[in-house]
Amino acid sequence: MGLRVLHILKPFMAALPEIESPLRKVPFNERLLYTVVTLFAFLVMSQVPLYGIISSESSDPLYWMRVVLASNRGTLMELGVLPILSSGMIMQLLASANVIRVDYSLKEDRALFCGAQKLFAISIASVQAVLLVFTGLYGNPQEIGLTRCGLLVLQIIFSSTVTLLLDELLQKGYGLGSGINIFVAANVCQSIFWKCFSFAKIATFRGHEYEGAVISLFHLIMSRSDKARALKDAFYRTDLTNAMSVIGTLVTFGVVLYLQGFRVELPVKSNRLRGQRGTYPIKLFYTSSMPIMLQSALFANIFLVSQALYSYFGNNILIRILGVWEPIADTNQLTATSGVVYYLSAPHSLSEAIFDPIHTVLYIAITVVTCAYLSKAWVDISGSSPRDVSKVLKDQQLTIAGFRDVSMTKELKRVIPQAAALGGVCLALVSVFADILGAIGSGAGILMTVMIVFQYFEMFVKEQMEGNLSMEAMTQ
Repeated sequence: MGLRVLHILKPFMAALPEIESPLRKVPFNERLLYTVVTLFAFLVMSQVPLYGIISSESSDPLYWMRVVLASNRGTLMELGVLPILSSGMIMQLLASANVIRVDYSLKEDRALFCGAQKLFAISIASVQAVLLVFTGLYGNPQEIGLTRCGLLVLQIIFSSTVTLLLDELLQKGYGLGSGINIFVAANVCQSIFWKCFSFAKIATFRGHEYEGAVISLFHLIMSRSDKARALKDAFYRTDLTNAMSVIGTLVTFGVVLYLQGFRVELPVKSNRLRGQRGTYPIKLFYTSSMPIMLQSALFANIFLVSQALYSYFGNNILIRILGVWEPIADTNQLTATSGVVYYLSAPHSLSEAIFDPIHTVLYIAITVVTCAYLSKAWVDISGSSPRDVSKVLKDQQLTIAGFRDVSMTKELKRVIPQAAALGGVCLALVSVFADILGAIGSGAGILMTVMIVFQYFEMFVKEQMEGNLSMEAMTQ
């Protein structure tokens, strides 16, 4: 049944653009160049405005998620990596539930599955583009006109397709890692740097202040005679990024780096070379940042749909159960104030978390359960399940010391699912508490960035160990 579903979609996949796999292994220097060019293309698209916008004063349904989705409002990167993550999440969950049966050992099945993911990503981008345009994100659709509305939708679909191809370019082996990872890391780093060190001056009720929290801290201390008042404003100002947010960001970075080192090392021995032993590490963050990425995509889609429905059918009881949206004081930006969506949104300050404990507890519980489930599900469908790891070890003629080949899978089943679930729980808890502390770039964004940078570091070390990377090669 599952295979028939994929075969039904096969004619549509033939019309999709595709990056051909390289015929040879691409040298490291070329892969590095492709990665830099891809990142440059992303940064350019993040600054090119969409044609047809007449107003940017309306509420942004993706406001709280843009950093972790590598998204920038009103530009070609309007949706960021949201369509790719949404498509991947839906397809992987369908595969894990055996709704779609895929034999990853068969090249045809893998090609069909990847093609279906791409088709779903473009379809999701189309639906999301229509929602954003016709719910008034760029102005009243009647004032914009049908032609310009259509152009806005087409621009978003086209740019989402380009983003998809850039990600595919890197994943096919032309570059390093994946486009999703490098786009998210770049966006989070850009946001953190700007909010810490921006020299832009913003008008506040206290007067003009620097937007960058670090710059503002030194400026207020040096320019004001009342040093205590200056420190209070620098550390606790609510209308701009404050020094406490910088501290929360640094603490989150430290915690993630500390937890990154936790692992269980299984002793392995070689069946070919008697006496040769080693270890196989099972990391605490076994599935890396993928659970928090998928959770962010899931919640972002729910926010987008809920706000769109509420804007048209705000008096409907079912829509209000899903979410009630009210503007933040003195702004047009909407935020969820009740309903299911309210409990899916993080408390945005320590005081908010303390004074609304029910919201805080329910949000933590939902986030922990979601991340733990997605982490375990990702293990089964990403080629890193106990059975897959056992096969890899057997292919390398390695066994876990003290276990036979038959019982090796059982031992891995005892360790890997627990590591994945516990890693998902830790990801969720760190993300929640970083958001409560007001960390810049959000807890999820910092988690993803640290792990992505760590992955690239491991990639560089691996290349160096294999002899593909040296100082001479880097300087050629």
